[in-house]
Amino acid sequence: MSKEKNGIVAQASCRADLAGGTIDLWPLYLFHPGAVSINFALSILTTCRIVPSRGSAIHLRSLDTRREERFADFQALSRARSYRHPIASHLVRYFEPEGGFLLETHSQSPAGAGISGSSALMIAVSAALARFTGRKLGREQMRQLAQNVEAQIIKVPTGCQDYYPALYGGVSAIHLDPGGIRREALPIATGEIDQRFLLAYTGVPRQSGINNWEVFKRHIDGDKKVVRNFSRIAEIAAAMRGALLEANWTEVAGLLREEWKLRRANHAHISTPLIDRLMAAARKNGGRAAKVCGAGGGGCVIFMVEPEAKQRVAEAITRAGGAVLPFTLARSGVKVRSAEFRS
Repeated sequence: MSKEKNGIVAQASCRADLAGGTIDLWPLYLFHPGAVSINFALSILTTCRIVPSRGSAIHLRSLDTRREERFADFQALSRARSYRHPIASHLVRYFEPEGGFLLETHSQSPAGAGISGSSALMIAVSAALARFTGRKLGREQMRQLAQNVEAQIIKVPTGCQDYYPALYGGVSAIHLDPGGIRREALPIATGEIDQRFLLAYTGVPRQSGINNWEVFKRHIDGDKKVVRNFSRIAEIAAAMRGALLEANWTEVAGLLREEWKLRRANHAHISTPLIDRLMAAARKNGGRAAKVCGAGGGGCVIFMVEPEAKQRVAEAITRAGGAVLPFTLARSGVKVRSAEFRS
């Protein structure tokens, strides 16, 4: 007869970025006073569940990537030099939980989609492990932990904006100041994001660490074109915040188009023939603006449309080879709950 065990379940949302991405990498934003990043949370979720087990064995499993690994105990996990589930392994090392358990993750985001699936999963796993170990972590502490551990995993600098939708939900303006990072909730009317935006996956994973790192190095090296483009990107993001607050969707569309042009100028491989084809198909059928999510080179594209044209644009994108990912605006941040599981 199976027995019920008490466990923990945590869920956190992915995100779509509208303006000010990459500039959230430290110290780039320090060179652009008033820098801000604008994004919103998607109902595309990441999940972590932890179920305690007898003994000291640790079992880590990713349902979506079908990767798993087992360790005799925490010491064995700590001694390992490589991991099949690096997000779970690195965070387990930080929290140092006692005893044996199964830690299982799942992401609704396609691999390499550019919608911060890994960052959202970092938040879900951190929240679950904090509850499991009785650790009290504030949201900003959790953001710092996730950002630092992710940098250890991908071995290049990581930005901060990706974690805020997972932590808070909603539409965010992330203010990047010398005195610290501050999240501002933007009060957008219910349904506006759902009606005006479409998300499509190209089927090709992006290389965010590589693309961002190359642009980062060029900025630090003083490439005048990159520095000038990022100054304008910072201005666009600030203007995007104002346009969203005023519900000026015509201005939002214009800013989104301009941001995309500047990003294409920063890196030759941020777009692909398929991305260009999807954008052209959307434009011909009522799409107003589009940009890649994250660093580009594949992954997802976010499209802004007129509400009455949304279905027509979605069909055109599908015909052009994209996979539309349904979503609504996720209005709440990471959620953690206790749950019972049958063994």
